Amino acid sequence: MVDYLVFSGNNVLLPGNDSLQKATIVVDTLSGKIIIIRPLLPTSLEQLSNEFAPKTVQWVDAGDKLILPGLVEQVYLNYSLNRRTAWEGFFTGTRAALSGGITTLVDMPLNSLPPTTTVPNLAAKRHAAQGQCYTDVAFWGGVIPGNQGEDTVLLFHAELEADESDETPAKTESDPRQYATFLASRPQQLEIDAISLIIKLLREYPTLRCHIVHLSAASALPLIRDARAEGLPLTVETCFHYLCLAAEDIPSGHAEFKCCPPVRENSNRESLWDALEEGLIDFVVSDHSPCTLDLKKLDDGYIMSAWGGISTLGLGLSLLWTEGQKRGINIPKIIEWTSKNTAKHAGLGGSKGELAIGSDGDIIVWDPDYQYEVTNELLQFKNKISPYQGLKLYGRVEQVYLRGQIAFKQDTGFQEPIGRLL
Repeated sequence: MVDYLVFSGNNVLLPGNDSLQKATIVVDTLSGKIIIIRPLLPTSLEQLSNEFAPKTVQWVDAGDKLILPGLVEQVYLNYSLNRRTAWEGFFTGTRAALSGGITTLVDMPLNSLPPTTTVPNLAAKRHAAQGQCYTDVAFWGGVIPGNQGEDTVLLFHAELEADESDETPAKTESDPRQYATFLASRPQQLEIDAISLIIKLLREYPTLRCHIVHLSAASALPLIRDARAEGLPLTVETCFHYLCLAAEDIPSGHAEFKCCPPVRENSNRESLWDALEEGLIDFVVSDHSPCTLDLKKLDDGYIMSAWGGISTLGLGLSLLWTEGQKRGINIPKIIEWTSKNTAKHAGLGGSKGELAIGSDGDIIVWDPDYQYEVTNELLQFKNKISPYQGLKLYGRVEQVYLRGQIAFKQDTGFQEPIGRLL
């Protein structure tokens, strides 16, 4: 075993920088922490060996490829203890994540059995995850009556249901195979009403942190902007699918595009991009919400009755880079949205999300110019269905290191799972 892992390259993303630079990063493999950062490149392995003797050194020279911090992601693994084994588990979910440069997953509390709403349920989930994880994994807890005093931040799925008696033509008369039918059933007003209520209550309890998950409605952005101007502790995320897909392009009968809130029109998508650049939206996640193939109604194409969730794990960085290039977005900004800010939100700042001294040695080597097509064989999650199949994307993860240990390489594949439970 080597004592120090030394990364060097011409395009390294260091904290506080809005551009890439030449740098050398040294990770102590025993502690898994970054211990040295230098603006100079080593000249040879012999030089490094002499400098750190009698400690042993392994040199990872990335050349012109990018050295970036591992991504931090929020997902629904939908794991169920001792049942529903066809659903996503920690093994397949974290493996898929690692292939896309994600080194830390934060698991959502619901859509699993048992749900993470009590300490015993959390213990059961952690026990099930032991030895199964290719990434480090943290866990959100769900709020139920009786445990609200244990909250640190409240996460809201921000759709407020309308009166069921107020049925629209889309609910009663339209074709259930048409995406437009589903879109009409969940108008932006549902998100506006929910966010308005959250902000109203936040004014009554201004010390409580609140967070809007998977925002899709651009029409709610003025409410968020006003709440921020008041100084209310409100944060917001959006998802890759709201930034990379548009309702106008979704074909009839393809429920792989269904999620809640829904993918909206292209004009809405552009407004979300503007809000990201403004800083009004804090970060981007996949909100990976898988299901078994039968629940996606692939045989009859009934979008209205299909499972609402999009599978994305492993594709996020490529998706955002492919779309971001069209808008002049650089890699430092994308990593801020997918690593630094997500780590901070989950309480993992300082150990995850940046290549800083004292942080975990979660490091990816990434080729921004590599182009590939998303195929069924490429997908690493268990149930291989995704709205991104057939898309041509830019950017591929070449190597992933987790706390200074090699976890994945394109040429040799996955190592044994070494993820920790945080």
